[in-house]
Amino acid sequence: MFDLSDDQIVPLSKEHVFWTWSAQSKVNPIAVERAEGVYFWDLDGKRYLDFNSMTMCVNIGHGNKKVIAAMKAQLDQVPYAAPGMTTRIRAIASKAVADITPGKKLSKVLFTLGGADANENAIKIARAHTGRHKILTRYRSYHGATAGAMAATGDPRRIAWEPNLMTGVVHFLDPYRYRSTFHRLNPDISESEFAQDYLNHLEEIILYEGPESIAAILMESVTGTNGIIIPPAGYMQGVRKLCDKYGILMIADEVMAGFGRTGKWFAIEHWGVIPDMITMAKGLTSAYAPLGAVAMKPEIAATFDDTVFESGLTYTSHPVSLAAAVANIEVMREEHIVENAEVVGRKLARLLADLGEEHPSVGDVRSIGLFGIIELVRDRKTKEPITPWNTSSPEVAKIRKLCMENGLFVYAHWHTLLIIPPLIITEEQLEEGFKVLDQALTISDALVR
Repeated sequence: MFDLSDDQIVPLSKEHVFWTWSAQSKVNPIAVERAEGVYFWDLDGKRYLDFNSMTMCVNIGHGNKKVIAAMKAQLDQVPYAAPGMTTRIRAIASKAVADITPGKKLSKVLFTLGGADANENAIKIARAHTGRHKILTRYRSYHGATAGAMAATGDPRRIAWEPNLMTGVVHFLDPYRYRSTFHRLNPDISESEFAQDYLNHLEEIILYEGPESIAAILMESVTGTNGIIIPPAGYMQGVRKLCDKYGILMIADEVMAGFGRTGKWFAIEHWGVIPDMITMAKGLTSAYAPLGAVAMKPEIAATFDDTVFESGLTYTSHPVSLAAAVANIEVMREEHIVENAEVVGRKLARLLADLGEEHPSVGDVRSIGLFGIIELVRDRKTKEPITPWNTSSPEVAKIRKLCMENGLFVYAHWHTLLIIPPLIITEEQLEEGFKVLDQALTISDALVR
């Protein structure tokens, strides 16, 4: 039944698979045969340099033998236990996650299946803890595709499903320097003033909405697919102060930015801020198995000491996923992967800067650790994007096609190219990918006015 020839895999998949984020008739998937390190190969033996960690998640790289062995060993011991039970691996995994949270202050851990339900559970916990209903999130955000997480999402992906989403979400603007709404006439404003203007904007919304109605502010510590927007100095500290001032919980969505991506275990650590909750997934297991988590301060968990937490999942704390998480954390420590992201991240910043100088279609580049982006424009002066808002363009499709033809797997979102490789990547491998990008950007350069 499962013996397929190579030439049957894509046709059979297209016949029976219902594809996410896709018009079904237009899907043309890569058939992946194997993967190792920072590379993967298709059925024809063609090698691709993975510049997106598949879906921004394979942080330790492909094919790590220690993680695979841990998962196999767990299958032999306890492949599944009911949510109300505990196992050796559940005890170990919960402590392992708690111990890497900022200051070890978020010592209670709820395991989920992924990032979306981690965010949904954080929202439920915040509402129960505060007795308030509203959740504030940013417009350039993505928090997941389930009904609650999609409501929290600020970008246009939520619009297709409105109004049938969770109620009570209010969005506010991101401190996006390159396209700042407030500073088009004053782009040279200092970083501290820039941060304060956006904090003032946030506080004004808090006051308009009524602080007594707001349970939490949920933010990606570094905005992911919507622009790799890195908070200016003082911004995160200011959000923390506003939350404390008005009794609002601060939830850091670290699903994409966490587990070494920015050169710290969690991106929020760059600003010395301890949130009330952290949501995580992706790099938690480096995608070797599905798993998410909500780490929270013990005083928040104490809300449910005598009150039942009316929520749960059949696969909560699945032992095989937890084994992957523990082994993943061990690999990151033993192989100094977080440190590598910081060091090689400096090389990424230099390569991005050089690309920006060489190509007139590059309007801006940003990165923190191994979390980078190239923003393509038709005109550097007006900053007109190469692709209109919330659409694709033939030019970006051609850029990605050329990259793929030359063995570079890169993710394009609207008018941007994201550079999010596995954290084990070397400087030489980065240079390998940038040679392809250098060639591909001649396509967008031809459009510059």
